[in-house]
Amino acid sequence: MTARLVAERSEIAPGETVDLALVFEIRPGWHTYWRNPGDSGDPPRVEWTLPEGVEAGPLSWPRPEVIPVGPLANYGYSERVVHLIALSVPADWPIGEPVRIRADADWLVCEEHCIPESGRFDLTLPTGAGAGARPGPIDPAQAEFFAAARVGLPNGRIEGAALGVAGAGLGLVIPLDELSEEIDGAWFFAGEWGLIEHAAEQPWRLLDGHLRIDLLPGALSDQAAPDGLLVVADALGEVRSYEVAAVRGPLPEEVARDRPIGLPLAFAFALLGGLILNLMPCVFPILAMKALSLVNGLSGQGPEAARERVLHGVAYTTGVLLFFAGLAVLLLALRAGGAAVGWGFQLQYPPFVVFMAYVFFVIGLSLSGAVTLGARLMSLGGARTGSGTAGAFGTGALAALVAAPCTAPFMGAALGYAVTLSWPLALAIMLTLGFGLALPFLLLSLVPQLARLLPKPGAWMETLKQALAFPMFAAAAWLVWVLSVQTGSAGVALVLGGLVLLAFALWLRERTRGLPSVRRRWGLAGTSAALICALYLGVATDRLTAPTLSEGEVSASGLASEPYSPERLAAAIDARRPVFVNMTAAWCITCLVNERVALSASDVARSFTDAGVLYLKGDWTNRDPAITAYLADHGRNGVPLYVFYPADGDPQVLPQILTEDMVLRAIRTSAPGSSGRDG
Repeated sequence: MTARLVAERSEIAPGETVDLALVFEIRPGWHTYWRNPGDSGDPPRVEWTLPEGVEAGPLSWPRPEVIPVGPLANYGYSERVVHLIALSVPADWPIGEPVRIRADADWLVCEEHCIPESGRFDLTLPTGAGAGARPGPIDPAQAEFFAAARVGLPNGRIEGAALGVAGAGLGLVIPLDELSEEIDGAWFFAGEWGLIEHAAEQPWRLLDGHLRIDLLPGALSDQAAPDGLLVVADALGEVRSYEVAAVRGPLPEEVARDRPIGLPLAFAFALLGGLILNLMPCVFPILAMKALSLVNGLSGQGPEAARERVLHGVAYTTGVLLFFAGLAVLLLALRAGGAAVGWGFQLQYPPFVVFMAYVFFVIGLSLSGAVTLGARLMSLGGARTGSGTAGAFGTGALAALVAAPCTAPFMGAALGYAVTLSWPLALAIMLTLGFGLALPFLLLSLVPQLARLLPKPGAWMETLKQALAFPMFAAAAWLVWVLSVQTGSAGVALVLGGLVLLAFALWLRERTRGLPSVRRRWGLAGTSAALICALYLGVATDRLTAPTLSEGEVSASGLASEPYSPERLAAAIDARRPVFVNMTAAWCITCLVNERVALSASDVARSFTDAGVLYLKGDWTNRDPAITAYLADHGRNGVPLYVFYPADGDPQVLPQILTEDMVLRAIRTSAPGSSGRDG
């Protein structure tokens, strides 16, 4: 890169100010840094050597750009950046005597690696005899250059902004007094490192005369100065920037919704939510399989049987807790890295959905007797009745794997609060949730009186085992449907091809198992090749794009919905129209059950129509930072979430297990003109 120092005017006058420009011409692929460089880097610095009485102002900082660096981000400039500096000359400077200045500049320029550079710039500015007390003419060669440089400078300073805690993150609320309401994009550049995670997405929305930006807290979010640069773009593509000095404090009109539940209550909610999770439909197939294992393995009497029961329960609980610990660490690490993820995030990754479908398909084949897997593999998968501690551990891990995206009452508040805490406390709350899931089976294992309630083993168990294959096939079919929502028909084709290859691999393994060694090795090679191809097809779904969302949908009851967007919600609230927000996902069984049971009734559709309720539906099947931010605003970290906004009054968060009566009561008691009345 090259650097130079130039003056806007060819001559200066005593008592006046002239603009200088420190210009960096940057090679393609390289960049320099803003005043806060972001996650790495160093901004340019200048030391001046000036005559007595002559003063140089600070470097100006044009609006930067976000430069992604893996999971991190820098703030900086590419191609060309011009830093303006105001140079003032004292009024008693002798006319005709030139002003000689020197600037020693240091800067860092980076591509994949960084190079510290420096330069010394000498500039002599004449004060011609004919200049008098007026500045010299603007150098025509520099006029357009300086005018273009000023376009990138902040357009002003905004007062009255507030920065406060909002759910799991920070909320920056900026009054719209000095901004256009036709905002089409917004980004906040923190003025100091540590205030926010620079790489995190920044969902924004217009809300009651304010621009609201959701930010992920940085390592020093409670210590760094709450100021920075706001960059906004309008629908015509015009970009403007404003210096923002925010005041820490509660956010307008949203404080009540963000009130934390407290640590003791969070632990209680997590334990209770984990217990109730055992009743959720998503874990039924696994629990039925576990119950079969308990009947076969835990109904014995005597000290040896009691010891086996204890080992069984401890192994099952360990499997659940280890999976929850791994999932919690991954979730917290991704959030710390700036990713906007929440509970159930793994099912937003199509290859993981495919992997789950493969697992359920293979377990179903094994339970039905179509294939015979090795005893060790069967035990680890939990598909072998009466398996030992390895089987109990595998069943626990599988139950946690299946239950992770499910939501039970009390879970949402506990998880939403957990992600606002330090890692140890957040991990403790998530492990408490897992412990609640494992607790019923642990009690069955530890309390002999409970174990005696189990039925005696018998021939009926083989029939039940084979029958349990069909919930597994149903789970695999459901996951293929989830994938169709995420990736469209192309993804379905890939996963169906993968299932065929998987079935072929298992069949080939069965057919070649008892053959001579050479033919068995060929069979093993063919099996491995088919498995690798199946896995490749699963991974390939990650490259597919999500199908285009429709403008809305209409349920069988006639209840029409629109896709959720912060702008649509804000516009409806401004128009004093009641709004019902449904945050859902295709992989959320609880969400689907609620929609079928509570939101598809004809009375609900009629009630929405009569009250003029706008039904907004947010689909979190794939990642959506705007929905993640909305969930965080309400102290949640997963779906479902149901919020009703009456035309007047505060919004009402409905329970996660929804009934038709709950929805009707909310509409009838809160909608304009029908408060407290039925019908």
